Amino acid sequence: MNRVVVTGMGAVTPIGLGIQEYWHNLIAGRCGVDKITLFDASNLPCRIGAEVKNFSPADFMPAKLARETDRFIHFALAAAQMAAADSGLDFNREDPYRVGVVFGTAIGGIRTIVEEQAKLSSTTGRLRVSPHFMPKMMTNLAAGQISIFYGIKGPNLTVTTACASGLDAVGCALHILRRGDADVIIAGGAESLYCALVLAGLCSSRAVSVRNDEPQKASRPFDRYRDGMVIGEGAGALVLETLEHAARRNAVIHAEIAGYGNCGDGYHVMAPAPDAHGEIYCMRRALSSAGISPEEIDYINAHATSTVQGDQVETKAIKEVFGSRAYQIPVSSTKGATGHMIGAGGVTELIACIKAIQEGIVPPTINYTEPDPECDLDYVPNESREMPVRVAMSNSFGFGGQNASVVVRKFE
Repeated sequence: MNRVVVTGMGAVTPIGLGIQEYWHNLIAGRCGVDKITLFDASNLPCRIGAEVKNFSPADFMPAKLARETDRFIHFALAAAQMAAADSGLDFNREDPYRVGVVFGTAIGGIRTIVEEQAKLSSTTGRLRVSPHFMPKMMTNLAAGQISIFYGIKGPNLTVTTACASGLDAVGCALHILRRGDADVIIAGGAESLYCALVLAGLCSSRAVSVRNDEPQKASRPFDRYRDGMVIGEGAGALVLETLEHAARRNAVIHAEIAGYGNCGDGYHVMAPAPDAHGEIYCMRRALSSAGISPEEIDYINAHATSTVQGDQVETKAIKEVFGSRAYQIPVSSTKGATGHMIGAGGVTELIACIKAIQEGIVPPTINYTEPDPECDLDYVPNESREMPVRVAMSNSFGFGGQNASVVVRKFE
């Protein structure tokens, strides 16, 4: 079985473009949440979000391609290019059938769907819908456009498992590389759900924070007074290679993907199972896949979206998996800073784990002011912490009971 390593990373986030800016602002405790500007949210209960700022598609693609693709694809292409550049790969020197793309997204081009439907509904004469409507809105076109951009012809997959999509994409890529079906895979996740329809639906289900007067304090994982998630957007991408391939080209290795777990709750479309059985099994599967014991985990990047039930259930799961040692493991949720980036969150949070290993710094859970008696672990409150990290775990748990965990470790 091949060992799989990370040789490139890219990120488009609400707190920065590129790995350096994202990581710097993350450990500084900065928050990317503010009033929504991408559409008129004035008549909605929730009017705040974590938007990507200062992003220009022209920096990453020709104007024609930008016009013909949805915002989530813009982010995917940008993150993939950052990761590819970081890896130093020359795609012209690779067998295109040995290089693949696996990308995750929960919904894909929902903004395009809403915009084109509005055109259709307001038309009284000839029906006019963009000829690019289908390739703009389809979920698989993030992976498709990346493969076209680089001429990649190997395994090409799209993963749609709600909030776990990005992390599941990394897990699928791990399996492909381990069994030898490719040498290199660009794996990641991308999302942009900013339109009135999506936010109205989340408001109706009471899943989002309505702390509109204090947007930067709205996403507060594990805090006693949390009142729901804040929606973010963006993309994360990793270049994953078999160790043999990376060594052959003398690549710089950032970390090793050690293990992956995936399972379903089989319980409810939105709520996690109260006894946390799915999350417990998923983390244990990731540990088993990595061939490590619970005692070896130095840091956990939690899914924790700032919902009352979700944060409590994940805390319960961590305590069941790690026993008394759970109280000694730093557990932070970076969603206080980035909001919930949905299909992009798992990958950007895994990148935070890799940077924690590289830099010896654990990012904080910001906006943590009042402990919840049901959430009683070490959540690295408000300030980053310097400490050695050799092995880390990232969790992503999505609607429908979609559970994913990835273990990453220092390359040795």
